[in-house]
Amino acid sequence: MTRTHNCGELILKDVSKKVTLSGWIASRRDHGDIIFMDLRDKHGITQVVFDPEKNAEIHKKAHELRNEYCVKIIGKVCARPEGTINKNITTGEIEIEVEKLEILSESLTPPFEIKDNITVAEDLRLKYRYLDLRRPVMQEKLLLKHKAYKSIMDFMDKEGFLFVETPVLTKSTPEGARDYLVPSRGFAGKFYALPQSPQIFKQLLMVAGVEKYFQIVRCFRDEDLRADRQPEFTQLDMEMSFVEEKDILEVCERLFKKLFSDVIGEKIKIPFKKMDYEEVVTRYGSDKPDTRFDVFLNDFTPQASSEKCSFKVFKSVADSGGRVMALAAPGYGNLSRKEIDSLTSFVGEYGAKGLAYFKVEDNALVSPISKFFDPELLKELRQLTGAKTGDMIFMVADSKETAAFSLGALRLKIGEEKALIDKKKFNFVWVVNFPLFKYNNEENKWVSEHHPFTSFKEEGMDLIEKGDFAKVVSKSYDLVLNGSEIGSGSIRIHRTDIQKKIFKVLGLTKEEYEKKFGFLLKAFKYGAPPHGGVAFGLDRIITLFTRDASIREVIPFPKTQKGTCSLTEAPSEVAEAQLKELGLRIRKKVDTK
Repeated sequence: MTRTHNCGELILKDVSKKVTLSGWIASRRDHGDIIFMDLRDKHGITQVVFDPEKNAEIHKKAHELRNEYCVKIIGKVCARPEGTINKNITTGEIEIEVEKLEILSESLTPPFEIKDNITVAEDLRLKYRYLDLRRPVMQEKLLLKHKAYKSIMDFMDKEGFLFVETPVLTKSTPEGARDYLVPSRGFAGKFYALPQSPQIFKQLLMVAGVEKYFQIVRCFRDEDLRADRQPEFTQLDMEMSFVEEKDILEVCERLFKKLFSDVIGEKIKIPFKKMDYEEVVTRYGSDKPDTRFDVFLNDFTPQASSEKCSFKVFKSVADSGGRVMALAAPGYGNLSRKEIDSLTSFVGEYGAKGLAYFKVEDNALVSPISKFFDPELLKELRQLTGAKTGDMIFMVADSKETAAFSLGALRLKIGEEKALIDKKKFNFVWVVNFPLFKYNNEENKWVSEHHPFTSFKEEGMDLIEKGDFAKVVSKSYDLVLNGSEIGSGSIRIHRTDIQKKIFKVLGLTKEEYEKKFGFLLKAFKYGAPPHGGVAFGLDRIITLFTRDASIREVIPFPKTQKGTCSLTEAPSEVAEAQLKELGLRIRKKVDTK
């Protein structure tokens, strides 16, 4: 028998039992002749004892053991002597007197200690991920992820959803991010693509009459990486027929209530707050607002365009259709000029051309530009922002998006620096009523805010016919948790004629959309039901559960921030013979920018 118990379950009631344990040597302590070792498996730690007076042969063999040796021991459960009890672990009141020892495999000296609190470069941890995953904290994350998946599966099953798998090798239909391409050996010069999402297939499942579909699915995007992004990721995907937006939001809220309770014991309140896209951008400077602290952006544009303001920078922006935005930064009134310059550079990273400021004193707003504002207007500015003595009012004048998003980034920086964010909270917000289109200045064309299959409010068709694309409001919704977008969805277009109109706005010719999406348009001609759905990023959700800074901490074998695998050294070159089979050859990379 390999083992009778695991290393986390033996307690005082088991004293005198003869047991078999297997695991890894976590540590060893030589106390004179007696040797103590901690034996570890995924369930916990049990102290084992090698006493030369009771078994000299086994004691001698114990000298061979080193950390991370994998062993099996047979022995008797004993109560620990008084004064040696460890109340921090479940097995802290007992120890095992070892009678038999078998070394299952030896171990090289690990490149880092297998314990929770270590300071090790991430790349080294990823290179030896199989050792990193032995650490108790990583085992707990794997278990937490398992519990989350089980909770989701149980909920979806009870709600009548059907788990359906969709293809991993599919047609390339790039919309936004680049596809990962897979060359076909059987069809020279042709390629499969790895799916960015099952979007089209789940819509086809609605045409197929499935009505309630879900899947925990791997998705792929060939894009630049960051802390919350990986080239391959896992999402919870769901779709429903004969529903409206409120039906989908209600199901999702009940799912999250169960998920948070099952996985981390957190009781969350539903329904979640709903906010319009325009409101969150204007008030928070973000379409994924962190609502855990009360610092807000304020629109000063009407005042900036009035006769009370003679500051040309503000007036020209206001008069040309831009925005002048302001926020009060609590406790920032004593910043040095150097610190203000640093913040100016910070908002510059988000496109802002400058950062105006007013130091808030008892009876005045002090700034190099104060002279350009009527005293009554300065009072209005203070009242509008809610600034108090000792605060600093920061202002950005630019296009609507740049002014909001740059000052929104500064808002988050202020929240972190001044510890204004309640990190124990879980604040959910549905962001709704997004614009259907946005204009891409680089490509000089309209693009989808979400994706081209998103439906729109009833008045949208008239606006589309008039060419007033900026005013079309979509039937889409994002779920935001603590400033992180964890899910996105929409009511879909289910009519061929409407879908073709959207493709036309996006600049696709008939030949192009027939080539990319002809099979979907054809399916819509066979009685497609109204439908909608949503997809949630499970890696992000698990990261919020564990409060880690990076989703790499909750993915068993993640890629680095450069998209490489430190463990397997992927991506790697392949043999020339493999390339020949595919009809490929390597050429010097061409800069497509």
